[in-house]
Amino acid sequence: MKNVIVIIFLILLNQLLLGQKTLKYNADMKSFTDKGILASKDRFTGTVWINMNVLPEDGYNSNVGTVTFEPRARTNWHSHKSGQVLFVIEGTGYYQIDGQPIRVMNEGDVVKIPKNARHWHGASHNSKMRHIAIVTDYDQDKTEWFQPVTNAEYDKFRAPVYEVENRLSVRAIKNYEELWPEYPSNEKEMDPDLAEIFLNFAYDEVINNNPMDVKIRTMVIMASTLGSQALSEFKMFVNAALNIGVTPVQIKEVIYQSVPYIGKAKVKDFLDATNGIFIERDIKLPLQSQTTTNPETRFEKGYAKQREVIGDRIEELYKNSPEDLIHIQKFLSDNCFGDYITRSGLDIKTRELITLSFLISLGGTESQIKGHIQGNKNVGNSRQDLVNLMTNLLPYVGYPRTLNAINCLNEILPYKKNDNTDIKAN
Repeated sequence: MKNVIVIIFLILLNQLLLGQKTLKYNADMKSFTDKGILASKDRFTGTVWINMNVLPEDGYNSNVGTVTFEPRARTNWHSHKSGQVLFVIEGTGYYQIDGQPIRVMNEGDVVKIPKNARHWHGASHNSKMRHIAIVTDYDQDKTEWFQPVTNAEYDKFRAPVYEVENRLSVRAIKNYEELWPEYPSNEKEMDPDLAEIFLNFAYDEVINNNPMDVKIRTMVIMASTLGSQALSEFKMFVNAALNIGVTPVQIKEVIYQSVPYIGKAKVKDFLDATNGIFIERDIKLPLQSQTTTNPETRFEKGYAKQREVIGDRIEELYKNSPEDLIHIQKFLSDNCFGDYITRSGLDIKTRELITLSFLISLGGTESQIKGHIQGNKNVGNSRQDLVNLMTNLLPYVGYPRTLNAINCLNEILPYKKNDNTDIKAN
Protein backbone atom coordinates (compact mmCIF):
# COMPACT_ATOMS: atom_id res chain seq x y z
CA MET A 1 0.00 0.00 0.00
CA LYS A 2 2.88 2.42 0.83
CA ASN A 3 4.44 1.85 -2.59
CA VAL A 4 1.11 2.56 -4.27
CA ILE A 5 0.74 5.82 -2.39
CA VAL A 6 4.31 6.87 -3.30
CA ILE A 7 3.70 6.18 -6.98
CA ILE A 8 0.42 8.10 -6.92
CA PHE A 9 2.17 10.99 -5.16
CA LEU A 10 4.88 11.14 -7.82
CA ILE A 11 2.31 11.17 -10.61
CA LEU A 12 0.39 13.97 -8.96
CA LEU A 13 3.60 15.91 -8.27
CA ASN A 14 4.48 15.70 -11.94
CA GLN A 15 1.07 17.02 -12.88
CA LEU A 16 1.41 19.80 -10.30
CA LEU A 17 4.72 20.96 -11.78
CA LEU A 18 3.23 20.96 -15.28
CA GLY A 19 0.16 22.90 -14.25
CA GLN A 20 1.39 25.19 -11.46
CA LYS A 21 0.01 28.33 -13.07
CA THR A 22 -3.59 27.08 -12.90
CA LEU A 23 -3.41 25.34 -9.50
CA LYS A 24 -6.21 26.31 -7.16
CA TYR A 25 -4.94 25.45 -3.71
CA ASN A 26 -7.44 23.67 -1.54
CA ALA A 27 -6.44 22.93 2.06
CA ASP A 28 -9.18 20.32 2.56
CA MET A 29 -8.01 16.73 2.95
CA LYS A 30 -10.03 13.84 1.55
CA SER A 31 -9.85 10.11 2.24
CA PHE A 32 -9.30 7.92 -0.81
CA THR A 33 -10.56 4.89 1.15
CA ASP A 34 -14.17 6.14 1.40
CA LYS A 35 -16.56 4.32 -0.91
CA GLY A 36 -18.05 7.54 -2.27
CA ILE A 37 -21.31 7.41 -4.22
CA LEU A 38 -23.07 4.67 -6.20
CA ALA A 39 -22.02 4.62 -9.82
CA SER A 40 -24.43 5.09 -12.69
CA LYS A 41 -26.11 1.93 -13.97
CA ASP A 42 -25.67 3.31 -17.49
CA ARG A 43 -21.94 2.68 -17.39
CA PHE A 44 -21.58 -0.14 -14.86
CA THR A 45 -23.07 -3.58 -14.18
CA GLY A 46 -23.64 -4.55 -10.55
CA THR A 47 -22.90 -2.50 -7.45
CA VAL A 48 -20.06 -0.04 -7.92
CA TRP A 49 -18.97 2.88 -5.73
CA ILE A 50 -16.92 5.85 -6.94
CA ASN A 51 -14.94 8.32 -4.83
CA MET A 52 -13.39 11.04 -7.01
CA ASN A 53 -10.20 11.99 -5.19
CA VAL A 54 -8.70 14.50 -7.62
CA LEU A 55 -10.48 16.41 -10.36
CA PRO A 56 -9.12 18.74 -13.09
CA GLU A 57 -10.82 21.69 -11.43
CA ASP A 58 -8.58 21.11 -8.40
CA GLY A 59 -5.77 22.42 -10.58
CA TYR A 60 -4.20 19.12 -11.58
CA ASN A 61 -4.29 17.87 -15.13
CA SER A 62 -5.51 14.50 -13.89
CA ASN A 63 -8.61 12.57 -13.00
CA VAL A 64 -8.08 10.27 -9.98
CA GLY A 65 -10.78 8.14 -8.37
CA THR A 66 -11.13 5.20 -6.01
CA VAL A 67 -13.59 2.68 -7.44
CA THR A 68 -15.05 -0.19 -5.39
CA PHE A 69 -16.63 -3.13 -7.22
CA GLU A 70 -18.76 -5.70 -5.40
CA PRO A 71 -18.33 -9.31 -6.64
CA ARG A 72 -19.24 -9.64 -10.35
CA ALA A 73 -19.60 -5.88 -10.81
CA ARG A 74 -17.75 -4.30 -13.73
CA THR A 75 -17.52 -1.34 -16.10
CA ASN A 76 -19.00 -1.20 -19.57
CA TRP A 77 -16.61 -1.48 -22.48
CA HIS A 78 -14.89 1.91 -22.76
CA SER A 79 -11.70 3.66 -23.87
CA HIS A 80 -9.55 6.61 -22.81
CA LYS A 81 -7.73 8.71 -25.37
CA SER A 82 -5.00 9.37 -22.79
CA GLY A 83 -4.93 5.80 -21.48
CA GLN A 84 -5.49 4.79 -17.86
CA VAL A 85 -3.50 3.41 -14.92
CA LEU A 86 -5.13 1.19 -12.28
CA PHE A 87 -3.63 0.58 -8.83
CA VAL A 88 -5.37 -2.41 -7.22
CA ILE A 89 -5.54 -1.75 -3.47
CA GLU A 90 -7.93 -4.49 -2.36
CA GLY A 91 -9.31 -7.82 -3.56
CA THR A 92 -9.15 -9.58 -6.91
CA GLY A 93 -10.55 -8.41 -10.22
CA TYR A 94 -10.49 -8.90 -13.97
CA TYR A 95 -9.60 -6.65 -16.88
CA GLN A 96 -9.72 -7.25 -20.58
CA ILE A 97 -8.55 -5.38 -23.63
CA ASP A 98 -10.75 -6.03 -26.64
CA GLY A 99 -9.45 -8.98 -28.64
CA GLN A 100 -7.30 -10.29 -25.76
CA PRO A 101 -8.05 -12.86 -23.01
CA ILE A 102 -9.40 -11.79 -19.64
CA ARG A 103 -6.60 -11.23 -17.15
CA VAL A 104 -6.66 -11.36 -13.35
CA MET A 105 -5.48 -8.42 -11.26
CA ASN A 106 -4.73 -8.77 -7.56
CA GLU A 107 -4.05 -6.42 -4.69
CA GLY A 108 -0.76 -4.63 -5.30
CA ASP A 109 -0.91 -4.91 -9.10
CA VAL A 110 -0.47 -1.89 -11.37
CA VAL A 111 -2.37 -2.18 -14.66
CA LYS A 112 -1.48 0.15 -17.53
CA ILE A 113 -4.29 0.47 -20.08
CA PRO A 114 -2.95 1.72 -23.44
CA LYS A 115 -4.28 4.88 -25.08
CA ASN A 116 -7.54 4.38 -26.99
CA ALA A 117 -7.70 0.70 -26.01
CA ARG A 118 -11.26 -0.59 -25.82
CA HIS A 119 -11.42 -2.44 -22.50
CA TRP A 120 -13.32 -3.19 -19.30
CA HIS A 121 -12.40 -3.95 -15.69
CA GLY A 122 -14.17 -5.04 -12.52
CA ALA A 123 -14.35 -7.48 -9.62
CA SER A 124 -13.93 -11.23 -9.87
CA HIS A 125 -16.77 -13.69 -9.29
CA ASN A 126 -15.80 -14.38 -5.69
CA SER A 127 -14.21 -11.18 -4.42
CA LYS A 128 -14.89 -7.52 -4.32
CA MET A 129 -12.15 -5.35 -5.79
CA ARG A 130 -11.03 -1.78 -5.19
CA HIS A 131 -8.64 0.16 -7.37
CA ILE A 132 -7.44 3.71 -7.82
CA ALA A 133 -7.95 4.78 -11.44
CA ILE A 134 -5.82 7.56 -12.90
CA VAL A 135 -6.22 9.34 -16.22
CA THR A 136 -3.38 11.79 -16.92
CA ASP A 137 -3.17 14.51 -19.59
CA TYR A 138 -6.83 15.05 -18.86
CA ASP A 139 -7.07 18.14 -21.06
CA GLN A 140 -6.34 15.93 -24.05
CA ASP A 141 -8.41 12.95 -22.92
CA LYS A 142 -11.69 11.75 -24.30
CA THR A 143 -13.47 8.85 -22.61
CA GLU A 144 -15.89 6.90 -24.77
CA TRP A 145 -18.42 4.51 -23.23
CA PHE A 146 -19.76 1.53 -25.14
CA GLN A 147 -22.15 -1.37 -24.44
CA PRO A 148 -22.22 -3.35 -21.15
CA VAL A 149 -20.04 -6.42 -20.73
CA THR A 150 -22.47 -9.31 -21.12
CA ASN A 151 -22.62 -12.21 -18.68
CA ALA A 152 -21.35 -14.50 -21.44
CA GLU A 153 -18.32 -12.25 -21.99
CA TYR A 154 -17.68 -11.89 -18.26
CA ASP A 155 -18.11 -15.60 -17.57
CA LYS A 156 -15.62 -16.69 -20.22
CA PHE A 157 -12.85 -16.60 -17.66
CA ARG A 158 -14.59 -18.99 -15.29
CA ALA A 159 -16.44 -21.19 -17.78
CA PRO A 160 -14.15 -24.24 -17.42
CA VAL A 161 -14.61 -24.41 -13.64
CA TYR A 162 -18.16 -23.10 -13.44
CA GLU A 163 -19.76 -25.64 -15.72
CA VAL A 164 -21.25 -27.04 -12.52
CA GLU A 165 -23.90 -24.30 -12.65
CA ASN A 166 -25.20 -25.80 -15.86
CA ARG A 167 -25.65 -29.12 -14.04
CA LEU A 168 -27.61 -27.78 -11.07
CA SER A 169 -31.35 -28.36 -11.06
CA VAL A 170 -33.75 -25.45 -11.25
CA ARG A 171 -35.03 -26.28 -7.74
CA ALA A 172 -31.52 -26.45 -6.30
CA ILE A 173 -30.66 -23.03 -7.70
CA LYS A 174 -33.95 -21.54 -6.50
CA ASN A 175 -33.67 -22.93 -2.96
CA TYR A 176 -30.01 -21.97 -2.66
CA GLU A 177 -30.49 -18.44 -3.96
CA GLU A 178 -33.46 -17.95 -1.65
CA LEU A 179 -30.99 -18.15 1.23
CA TRP A 180 -27.99 -16.49 -0.41
CA PRO A 181 -29.01 -14.37 -3.39
CA GLU A 182 -26.03 -13.66 -5.68
CA TYR A 183 -23.56 -15.16 -3.18
CA PRO A 184 -20.28 -16.05 -4.92
CA SER A 185 -19.41 -19.66 -4.08
CA ASN A 186 -15.73 -20.56 -3.85
CA GLU A 187 -16.73 -24.22 -3.73
CA LYS A 188 -18.17 -24.06 -7.23
CA GLU A 189 -14.84 -22.78 -8.47
CA MET A 190 -12.45 -24.91 -6.42
CA ASP A 191 -14.48 -28.14 -6.07
CA PRO A 192 -17.11 -28.16 -8.80
CA ASP A 193 -17.82 -31.91 -8.58
CA LEU A 194 -18.60 -31.71 -4.85
CA ALA A 195 -20.64 -28.55 -5.33
CA GLU A 196 -22.79 -30.24 -7.96
CA ILE A 197 -23.39 -33.35 -5.83
CA PHE A 198 -24.07 -31.50 -2.58
CA LEU A 199 -26.24 -28.67 -3.93
CA ASN A 200 -28.45 -30.94 -6.03
CA PHE A 201 -28.88 -33.26 -3.06
CA ALA A 202 -29.29 -30.79 -0.18
CA TYR A 203 -31.20 -28.07 -2.03
CA ASP A 204 -33.34 -30.15 -4.35
CA GLU A 205 -33.69 -33.81 -3.42
CA VAL A 206 -33.79 -33.37 0.36
CA ILE A 207 -35.96 -30.26 0.46
CA ASN A 208 -38.34 -31.58 -2.17
CA ASN A 209 -38.73 -34.94 -0.42
CA ASN A 210 -39.10 -33.55 3.11
CA PRO A 211 -40.23 -29.92 2.95
CA MET A 212 -40.08 -27.67 6.00
CA ASP A 213 -40.97 -24.03 6.54
CA VAL A 214 -37.87 -22.23 5.26
CA LYS A 215 -37.34 -20.25 8.47
CA ILE A 216 -37.63 -23.33 10.67
CA ARG A 217 -35.36 -25.29 8.35
CA THR A 218 -32.73 -22.57 8.39
CA MET A 219 -32.80 -22.25 12.18
CA VAL A 220 -32.49 -25.98 12.85
CA ILE A 221 -29.60 -26.32 10.40
CA MET A 222 -27.97 -23.30 12.02
CA ALA A 223 -28.44 -25.03 15.40
CA SER A 224 -26.80 -28.18 14.04
CA THR A 225 -23.74 -26.22 12.92
CA LEU A 226 -23.40 -25.03 16.51
CA GLY A 227 -23.52 -28.60 17.75
CA SER A 228 -21.01 -29.67 15.10
CA GLN A 229 -18.76 -26.68 15.84
CA ALA A 230 -18.82 -25.74 12.15
CA LEU A 231 -18.16 -22.00 12.45
CA SER A 232 -17.84 -21.16 8.74
CA GLU A 233 -21.10 -22.92 7.88
CA PHE A 234 -22.75 -21.34 10.93
CA LYS A 235 -21.94 -17.84 9.68
CA MET A 236 -23.40 -18.73 6.31
CA PHE A 237 -26.67 -19.73 7.95
CA VAL A 238 -26.82 -16.66 10.18
CA ASN A 239 -26.68 -14.56 7.03
CA ALA A 240 -29.20 -16.85 5.34
CA ALA A 241 -31.56 -16.51 8.30
CA LEU A 242 -31.41 -12.73 8.12
CA ASN A 243 -31.90 -12.84 4.35
CA ILE A 244 -35.20 -14.72 4.66
CA GLY A 245 -36.63 -12.73 7.56
CA VAL A 246 -35.62 -14.66 10.67
CA THR A 247 -35.32 -11.95 13.31
CA PRO A 248 -32.10 -11.11 15.15
CA VAL A 249 -33.89 -12.07 18.39
CA GLN A 250 -34.69 -15.54 17.04
CA ILE A 251 -31.08 -16.03 15.94
CA LYS A 252 -29.75 -14.98 19.34
CA GLU A 253 -32.24 -17.25 21.11
CA VAL A 254 -30.95 -20.26 19.15
CA ILE A 255 -27.44 -19.38 20.28
CA TYR A 256 -28.38 -18.72 23.91
CA GLN A 257 -30.31 -22.00 24.03
CA SER A 258 -27.22 -23.89 22.88
CA VAL A 259 -25.32 -22.96 26.05
CA PRO A 260 -26.89 -25.58 28.38
CA TYR A 261 -26.61 -28.27 25.70
CA ILE A 262 -23.13 -27.78 24.26
CA GLY A 263 -21.46 -25.52 26.85
CA LYS A 264 -20.52 -21.86 26.91
CA ALA A 265 -16.88 -22.53 25.95
CA LYS A 266 -18.01 -23.92 22.59
CA VAL A 267 -20.55 -21.15 22.04
CA LYS A 268 -18.29 -18.13 22.60
CA ASP A 269 -16.77 -17.97 19.11
CA PHE A 270 -20.19 -18.42 17.50
CA LEU A 271 -21.68 -15.62 19.58
CA ASP A 272 -18.79 -13.31 18.66
CA ALA A 273 -19.21 -14.18 14.98
CA THR A 274 -22.94 -13.42 15.16
CA ASN A 275 -22.33 -10.06 16.80
CA GLY A 276 -19.86 -9.25 14.03
CA ILE A 277 -22.46 -10.07 11.38
CA PHE A 278 -25.08 -7.98 13.18
CA ILE A 279 -22.73 -5.02 13.34
CA GLU A 280 -21.95 -5.35 9.62
CA ARG A 281 -25.69 -5.29 8.93
CA ASP A 282 -26.30 -2.28 11.20
CA ILE A 283 -28.32 -4.30 13.72
CA LYS A 284 -28.17 -2.42 17.00
CA LEU A 285 -26.83 -4.31 20.01
CA PRO A 286 -27.72 -5.36 22.61
CA LEU A 287 -31.08 -6.71 21.53
CA GLN A 288 -34.13 -6.36 23.73
CA SER A 289 -34.06 -8.80 26.65
CA GLN A 290 -36.21 -11.92 26.31
CA THR A 291 -35.90 -12.94 29.98
CA THR A 292 -39.18 -13.95 31.64
CA THR A 293 -37.91 -15.09 35.04
CA ASN A 294 -35.97 -13.71 37.99
CA PRO A 295 -34.01 -15.39 40.81
CA GLU A 296 -37.21 -15.90 42.78
CA THR A 297 -39.26 -17.44 39.94
CA ARG A 298 -36.71 -19.26 37.77
CA PHE A 299 -37.13 -22.64 39.54
CA GLU A 300 -40.92 -22.56 39.63
CA LYS A 301 -41.29 -21.45 36.01
CA GLY A 302 -38.50 -23.71 34.85
CA TYR A 303 -40.05 -26.73 36.57
CA ALA A 304 -43.40 -25.94 34.93
CA LYS A 305 -41.80 -25.64 31.48
CA GLN A 306 -39.85 -28.85 32.07
CA ARG A 307 -43.07 -30.67 32.97
CA GLU A 308 -44.66 -29.34 29.77
CA VAL A 309 -41.85 -30.92 27.75
CA ILE A 310 -41.13 -34.21 29.53
CA GLY A 311 -44.46 -34.77 31.33
CA ASP A 312 -44.99 -36.51 34.65
CA ARG A 313 -41.62 -38.25 34.31
CA ILE A 314 -40.10 -35.20 35.96
CA GLU A 315 -41.45 -36.41 39.32
CA GLU A 316 -39.71 -39.77 38.87
CA LEU A 317 -36.44 -38.02 38.02
CA TYR A 318 -36.53 -36.09 41.28
CA LYS A 319 -37.74 -39.09 43.28
CA ASN A 320 -35.11 -41.51 41.92
CA SER A 321 -32.16 -39.12 42.03
CA PRO A 322 -29.39 -40.02 44.52
CA GLU A 323 -29.13 -37.45 47.28
CA ASP A 324 -25.68 -36.32 46.17
CA LEU A 325 -26.99 -35.63 42.63
CA ILE A 326 -30.29 -33.92 43.42
CA HIS A 327 -28.61 -30.60 42.68
CA ILE A 328 -28.28 -31.65 39.02
CA GLN A 329 -32.05 -32.14 38.80
CA LYS A 330 -32.54 -28.70 40.30
CA PHE A 331 -30.04 -27.22 37.84
CA LEU A 332 -32.00 -28.75 34.97
CA SER A 333 -35.17 -27.11 36.26
CA ASP A 334 -33.93 -23.66 37.27
CA ASN A 335 -30.99 -23.21 34.88
CA CYS A 336 -31.60 -25.25 31.71
CA PHE A 337 -35.36 -24.67 31.62
CA GLY A 338 -35.83 -21.69 33.95
CA ASP A 339 -33.04 -19.52 32.57
CA TYR A 340 -33.21 -20.54 28.90
CA ILE A 341 -36.30 -22.43 27.73
CA THR A 342 -38.71 -20.01 29.44
CA ARG A 343 -37.36 -17.09 27.44
CA SER A 344 -39.56 -15.40 24.86
CA GLY A 345 -38.48 -15.00 21.22
CA LEU A 346 -39.17 -18.63 20.21
CA ASP A 347 -42.19 -20.80 20.98
CA ILE A 348 -41.79 -24.13 22.74
CA LYS A 349 -42.38 -26.22 19.60
CA THR A 350 -39.53 -24.46 17.82
CA ARG A 351 -37.29 -24.69 20.89
CA GLU A 352 -37.74 -28.45 21.09
CA LEU A 353 -36.84 -28.86 17.42
CA ILE A 354 -33.73 -26.77 18.01
CA THR A 355 -32.78 -28.79 21.09
CA LEU A 356 -33.12 -32.01 19.10
CA SER A 357 -30.89 -30.51 16.40
CA PHE A 358 -28.17 -29.79 18.97
CA LEU A 359 -28.34 -33.33 20.30
CA ILE A 360 -28.29 -35.05 16.91
CA SER A 361 -25.29 -33.04 15.75
CA LEU A 362 -23.34 -33.62 18.99
CA GLY A 363 -23.33 -37.41 18.60
CA GLY A 364 -23.29 -39.92 21.44
CA THR A 365 -26.46 -38.46 22.96
CA GLU A 366 -28.99 -41.18 22.11
CA SER A 367 -30.50 -41.19 25.60
CA GLN A 368 -31.16 -37.43 25.41
CA ILE A 369 -32.36 -37.72 21.81
CA LYS A 370 -35.01 -40.23 22.91
CA GLY A 371 -36.10 -37.96 25.71
CA HIS A 372 -36.48 -34.98 23.39
CA ILE A 373 -38.23 -36.99 20.70
CA GLN A 374 -40.86 -37.63 23.35
CA GLY A 375 -40.61 -33.99 24.38
CA ASN A 376 -41.27 -32.89 20.81
CA LYS A 377 -44.37 -35.06 20.73
CA ASN A 378 -45.51 -33.65 24.06
CA VAL A 379 -45.38 -30.07 22.77
CA GLY A 380 -47.16 -30.88 19.49
CA ASN A 381 -44.51 -31.84 16.93
CA SER A 382 -45.41 -34.98 14.95
CA ARG A 383 -43.28 -37.89 13.84
CA GLN A 384 -43.37 -36.46 10.31
CA ASP A 385 -42.06 -33.15 11.63
CA LEU A 386 -39.13 -35.01 13.15
CA VAL A 387 -38.53 -37.10 10.01
CA ASN A 388 -38.39 -33.83 8.06
CA LEU A 389 -35.99 -32.39 10.62
CA MET A 390 -33.63 -35.36 10.55
CA THR A 391 -33.71 -35.55 6.77
CA ASN A 392 -32.87 -31.87 6.37
CA LEU A 393 -29.99 -32.20 8.85
CA LEU A 394 -28.58 -35.21 7.00
CA PRO A 395 -26.41 -33.29 4.51
CA TYR A 396 -24.81 -31.37 7.38
CA VAL A 397 -24.35 -34.02 10.09
CA GLY A 398 -23.87 -37.12 7.92
CA TYR A 399 -25.49 -40.56 7.79
CA PRO A 400 -24.22 -42.16 11.02
CA ARG A 401 -25.68 -39.52 13.33
CA THR A 402 -28.84 -39.28 11.26
CA LEU A 403 -29.39 -43.05 11.32
CA ASN A 404 -28.77 -43.14 15.07
CA ALA A 405 -31.41 -40.45 15.51
CA ILE A 406 -33.84 -42.35 13.26
CA ASN A 407 -33.37 -45.49 15.37
CA CYS A 408 -34.30 -43.44 18.43
CA LEU A 409 -37.32 -42.05 16.59
CA ASN A 410 -38.55 -45.50 15.60
CA GLU A 411 -38.24 -46.68 19.17
CA ILE A 412 -40.12 -43.74 20.73
CA LEU A 413 -42.58 -42.85 17.95
CA PRO A 414 -43.12 -45.88 15.68
CA TYR A 415 -44.39 -45.17 12.19
CA LYS A 416 -48.11 -44.69 11.71
CA LYS A 417 -49.86 -43.74 8.50
CA ASN A 418 -51.12 -40.16 7.98
CA ASP A 419 -48.71 -38.67 10.53
CA ASN A 420 -47.65 -35.89 8.17
CA THR A 421 -48.32 -32.60 9.93
CA ASP A 422 -46.30 -29.68 8.55
CA ILE A 423 -44.72 -27.14 10.86
CA LYS A 424 -44.59 -23.38 10.44
CA ALA A 425 -42.34 -20.71 11.95
CA ASN A 426 -43.82 -18.64 14.73
